[in-house]
Amino acid sequence: MNEVVNNRAARRFELHADGGIATLSYTETASTIDLVHTEVPSGLEGRGFGSALARAALEYARDGGKRVIPTCPFVRRYIASHPEWNRIADSAQR
Repeated sequence: MNEVVNNRAARRFELHADGGIATLSYTETASTIDLVHTEVPSGLEGRGFGSALARAALEYARDGGKRVIPTCPFVRRYIASHPEWNRIADSAQR
């Protein structure tokens, strides 16, 4: 699988594959990251790109000591199925 890139200027994580781009947009403060919206083009769906984006964003938050606000429904479902991320996720959004 291709590498997820944090495009800070666009405030989104990106995964480029097969001429398409899957993204996870976010807003960020000094102490939090709000994971707002995951978008995977139809030609890339079902190949784990959304999960790769969610994992990369969560790792970024963990490594930066940030709390995660999982506004995006996909990210909420990802955290629900990977409870090891509960410790950094805002429980009010889960």
